[in-house]
Amino acid sequence: MERKTQQVLGYDVDLMSFNEAISFVETNMSENKGLYIVTINPEIIEYSNKNKEFKALLKSANLTVPDGVGIKIALKLKGTKQETIPGVDLAYSLLKSATNLKKPVALIGAKEEVIQKAKSTIKNELNGINICYSHNGYFNNEENEIITELISSNPSLVLVALGAPKQDLFIEKCRKQLPNSIFIGIGGSFDVWAGYVERAPKFYQKLGLEWLYRTIKQPERLKRIYKTLPLFLFKAIIDAIKYRWNMCLKGRK
Repeated sequence: MERKTQQVLGYDVDLMSFNEAISFVETNMSENKGLYIVTINPEIIEYSNKNKEFKALLKSANLTVPDGVGIKIALKLKGTKQETIPGVDLAYSLLKSATNLKKPVALIGAKEEVIQKAKSTIKNELNGINICYSHNGYFNNEENEIITELISSNPSLVLVALGAPKQDLFIEKCRKQLPNSIFIGIGGSFDVWAGYVERAPKFYQKLGLEWLYRTIKQPERLKRIYKTLPLFLFKAIIDAIKYRWNMCLKGRK
């Protein structure tokens, strides 16, 4: 499948449906081709603009899917209709794909009790899944040892839940030594699968308002969102105006 993208504040975002994203990754997985998948949202973009190393990593991704309504709005401002692809749903579907294709999976991140509960849930729900390696996300001096163990286990799919940008920096250290593996940073997904964090009701999910539901449940998130979302939307509006103006000028030529 040829990549079709649209830029959001300088970052290429892949334009595809949820099922097309799964199909794209499955094809690469079945052919033992490595990928680095980013689930991009306004917070990640704003943070990367302050961190050159992180920004370079995001731009090197093989697949960048819109995780959150902010990216969806930014694309719509440019006249592009695109559904959101929540990272937690994408990652779980990829676990199903790995199970069906009989490919080994590695899980890294979260607290020990969380990852153990998540593993148990995944194994109960996905009969036959091969989790070849797992480790909690609380490591520092042991990182090189963990990377060595991960390489030895040779997984086809690696889910890393360390939060951005830590998970992306970790992935970058592993990619060259596991060129045939598919990596995706999944933030707090293990907490969801373990049952420690409640997903928003389907009503909120369909409208792309999971962030609002989480903010209602966790008011302390409001401060972080208030710092990020208004600025992002302002930049997205300016970016869209420039884009439409340039398109208009091209149309006149």
